[in-house]
Amino acid sequence: KEDGEVFVACHVCGFPVCRPCYEYERSEGNQSCPQCNTRYKRHKGCPRVPGDNDDEDANFDDFDDEFQIKNHDHDESNQKNVFSHTEIEHYNEQEMHPIRPAFSSAGSVAGKDLEGEKEGYSNAEWQERVEKWKVRQEKRGLVSKDDGGNDQGEEDEYLMAEARQPLWRKIPIPSSRINPYRIVIVLRLIILCFFFRFRILTPASDAYALWLISVICEVWFGLSWILDQFPKWNPIERETYLDRLSMRFEREGEPNRLGPVDVFVSTVDPLKEPPIITANTVLSILSVDYPVDKVSCYVSDDGASMLLFDSLAETAEFARRWVPFCKKHNIEPRAPEFYFTQKIDYLKDKVHPNFVKERRAMKREYEEFKVRINALVSKAQKKPEEGWVMQDGTPWPGNITRDHPGMIQVYLGSEGALDVEGKELPRLVYVSREKRPGYNHHKKAGAMNALIRVSAVLTNAPFMLNLDCDHYINNSKAVREAMCFLMDPQLGKKLCYVQFPQRFDGIDRHDRYANRNVVFFDINMKGLDGVQGPVYVGTGCVFNRQSLYGYDPPVSEKRPKMTCDCWPSWCCCCCGGSRKKSKKKGQRSLLGGLYPMKKKMMGKKYTRKASAPVFDLEEIEEGLEGYEELEKSSLMSQKSFEKRFGQSPVFIASTLMENGGVPEGTNSQSHIKEAIHVISCGYEEKTEWGKEVGWIYGSVTEDILTGFKMHCRGWRSVYCSPQRPAFKGSAPINLSDRLHQVLRWALGSIEIFLSHHCPLWYGYGGKLKLLERLAYINTIVYPFTSIPLLAYCTIPAVCLLTGKFIIPTLNNLASIWFLALFISIIATSVLELRWSGVSIQDLWRNEQFWVIGGVSAHLFAVFQGLLKVLGGVDTNFTVTSKSADDAEFGELYLFKWTTLLIPPTTLIILNMVGVVAGVSDAINNGYGSWGPLFGKLFFAFWVIVHLYPFLKGLMGRQNRTPTIVVLWSILLASIFSLIWVRIDPFLPKQTGPILKQCGVEC
Repeated sequence: KEDGEVFVACHVCGFPVCRPCYEYERSEGNQSCPQCNTRYKRHKGCPRVPGDNDDEDANFDDFDDEFQIKNHDHDESNQKNVFSHTEIEHYNEQEMHPIRPAFSSAGSVAGKDLEGEKEGYSNAEWQERVEKWKVRQEKRGLVSKDDGGNDQGEEDEYLMAEARQPLWRKIPIPSSRINPYRIVIVLRLIILCFFFRFRILTPASDAYALWLISVICEVWFGLSWILDQFPKWNPIERETYLDRLSMRFEREGEPNRLGPVDVFVSTVDPLKEPPIITANTVLSILSVDYPVDKVSCYVSDDGASMLLFDSLAETAEFARRWVPFCKKHNIEPRAPEFYFTQKIDYLKDKVHPNFVKERRAMKREYEEFKVRINALVSKAQKKPEEGWVMQDGTPWPGNITRDHPGMIQVYLGSEGALDVEGKELPRLVYVSREKRPGYNHHKKAGAMNALIRVSAVLTNAPFMLNLDCDHYINNSKAVREAMCFLMDPQLGKKLCYVQFPQRFDGIDRHDRYANRNVVFFDINMKGLDGVQGPVYVGTGCVFNRQSLYGYDPPVSEKRPKMTCDCWPSWCCCCCGGSRKKSKKKGQRSLLGGLYPMKKKMMGKKYTRKASAPVFDLEEIEEGLEGYEELEKSSLMSQKSFEKRFGQSPVFIASTLMENGGVPEGTNSQSHIKEAIHVISCGYEEKTEWGKEVGWIYGSVTEDILTGFKMHCRGWRSVYCSPQRPAFKGSAPINLSDRLHQVLRWALGSIEIFLSHHCPLWYGYGGKLKLLERLAYINTIVYPFTSIPLLAYCTIPAVCLLTGKFIIPTLNNLASIWFLALFISIIATSVLELRWSGVSIQDLWRNEQFWVIGGVSAHLFAVFQGLLKVLGGVDTNFTVTSKSADDAEFGELYLFKWTTLLIPPTTLIILNMVGVVAGVSDAINNGYGSWGPLFGKLFFAFWVIVHLYPFLKGLMGRQNRTPTIVVLWSILLASIFSLIWVRIDPFLPKQTGPILKQCGVEC
């Protein structure tokens, strides 16, 4: 050691290892001694690694030993065991970002105000915290006791120490919970193999066709389980530190350095997506806890509705009073509809004397605002014969929904109206892209790509938040949560997006149709976060703009292998420990923020650095004198840019600006003119929009396809699940609407499966990890499970009606395999609930709706997808209704006829008839027939219990089933039963002597 003592890495065998190799082995190796294989314990002053025991190092201050702070007023001769001058310079180059994430306290840490962390404490608490920090520093000799006069300097140094620490931390699942889970998964796989061996080698001779169908179904179920299970092998959780983000990028007296964000809200039909819902989403965005000059809200109106246009004008006016009220009293959530209706104590933690008075006044103003919106909706119900007319008397350009020019209207912003306190508001922009007959506008994906181009021309923020019109910001610090990852000096440049879980309001307490989808968001997504990142789910996602331009992520420089004198040179060579050659001259570290980003475009590699704005394409080749950081050799030719991004010099220039921003000295009128150009319907022709750039076309579930392409390029994504849900939305709690929603998702998966982007064959040789590929394969093949599921749910009824069974008489060994399989299934579910925190009710609802959706929506999606892709028969995309009904759970009991209801109802009736027939047969045949009956009854009741929520949905509030459903189901069940009796294929034919009349009269 530096004090002359011998450094002992392993206290068990004392094998000599130097401290650099010890730290490298703990951080990059197997964390154990090379001689005795004992896990290295953490020494004082060494950084933590996953798996360290908290009890072992409770005797020393690990928090400060990992980030030792140098007292600049102290003599350098007393600064042993602190950072060298070179290391301090390296920290300054990184803007004091730590090289390696350090351990910090668990739990989500709430962000402090913009002034820093100090405001979160009283004066006495703050002074006590600083004094404790000083004592720890004195113990290590970093500060002297007689330096206590400069209190402000100590506070600044303390805040600097906090700012050096990481913005987020990865929290692995405890080994006591995850290891048994993994062991059971492996055991279940082994048991499954032996079970299939038994099923295949022991056919049911008297019901061979039933046995063959059941075995095929079971094999498919087993493969589906493997695709779903193994991507959950390494689940992780993450926590963020918003106070450190504020201290690092919002220092007092310095310009705010948080990254700007463009927020996209997409709507189609304001009559199905009520304007009051969209208005609440917009108001929550405008009042988000983020610098107002760094937030812009773009609302895409794909239906060119004057109703939405006028509603946004009213919303902008109401925002002038709502936004300052939210920020003054720090209320949550900041969507007025949900704030005023929440059933909590709204006076909790409120100390402002005028809060109650101002809240009552604001509630009254919001109710008046709702009345004005309702008047607009009522007026829009009947369109005039001459079309809509705007307030200035000119005809509304969008009177013909499928044939209108592009429209852009800026409501708020730096040049718009200020709030009632005279402060600036975030920019609000209405966008309706041009539509003409004969063009394929690509539905939502095309609208999102239009927003990318408009925002690039007007604001060009480096980050973009995508929200559905019914998903409001429930946590005003949600954008800051995402910035903890996207502005991280190590991880941020490699992230394509930060995905938040979807949470919902207005769902019945029992969540009858699994609308919350808790199993997917709290189990599957956490598992994918430990692989290459979660899939993109269409909303609640903050993007890195560069990833949507089709670029590859930056290639990070690998850390050179460590060598030292404690290992022989031949050992270092054999183990690959020799240092690699340094990089080419001119390349700089990614931690310094200037690492050259090697990206592929048009089949070429090029190096692109942060650039100043470029306006004319001719300047790309000639006028580069004014742009020092932009190297001429790093640019593609003009034609390559145009072929990729379209013919807009301003937009092309924006793609070269990694840190975003618009050129100075340009007027807003020219920006609007260029923005109208980039949303013209012919702009994307002969470009790579929808193919390699932006949201990818080819499926109604463009979210899955877009995220898949990013992961294939090597980008990573992150799953952020803060303690307070970041976003909340509405879900269709009605049975028919819910099935149509699932039908749309399944249809999109079928379209991807039948396209060249299918994960089964696309992207090999790229950077997509194996488990991530398995997860994507599962997202596109799951609708096909409906076919074996339908057959498997029909088999119990057939067995009960015929008296046959798919399994022959079991011996003792076969019984063991059956029992082991059921135990392993139960154990997997229990252990999964244990590490994820999901309730057993949520898991059971998910299982039930998997069967309900499988035999209805997924089945129809398979045939519709095949007709659409192979036969060219297109199916219309149905917008899921966003309810604005005041009646609580009123939609739950509303019945809407759809053909999706027929297959599940038929299955229920078939199995009920089978149960009655089986029990009647057992009663007639005596005691001996009850034994074989129990196995058949078990499978029949398994089907009925899984379809029970569907049965409740049919009954409705009055417990009455619509006549048409009963008639269709009874008809199909009767036809099936009659055909079965007529054919009777599984009953053995009678053998023996043929009895004929002898003809002799006795």
